[in-house]
Amino acid sequence: MNSVKTIVMAMCIALPAFAHAGESVVKWQDFKDYRDVRASNQAKSSYHKQIATQFEKHLSKLAEQLPKEYKLSVEITDIDLAGDVRYGGMDEIRVVKPIYFPRLKLNYSLTDKEGSVISEANDVELKDMGFMDKIKMGRDESFYYEKRLITEWFGEQILPNLD
Repeated sequence: MNSVKTIVMAMCIALPAFAHAGESVVKWQDFKDYRDVRASNQAKSSYHKQIATQFEKHLSKLAEQLPKEYKLSVEITDIDLAGDVRYGGMDEIRVVKPIYFPRLKLNYSLTDKEGSVISEANDVELKDMGFMDKIKMGRDESFYYEKRLITEWFGEQILPNLD
């Protein structure tokens, strides 16, 4: 029992150090203006909320790698999800083939704790034409290919700008 108390105390001391990582803020356009965010067998509004929630959570998780009080602001200006929605009998399904690769367009700015802009860019185009040629790591999750695209961009464009 004594070792459990020691572990709990160590966690209480260590957790505040990790609680103050960077943050992300995501701004969205009207989903009607995006290239391909079409739901297969789901209501449009709930599917659009799912996309927004999943992307925001993913960017928030990536922002945890940023130094304390850094802020990544991202505006998603276009989305073309991997795959294409087709009719399959009575239902619509999203068919994922290499010719329907994921694409995103965004604007971003990275600011430090004083609010000074470290890095920013407009009209950044992300696409992965070979998305199906890569090994798929981890479990099946929603918007896997788009999240991988964002993760690669974050690792190549955002992290190198840090001190």
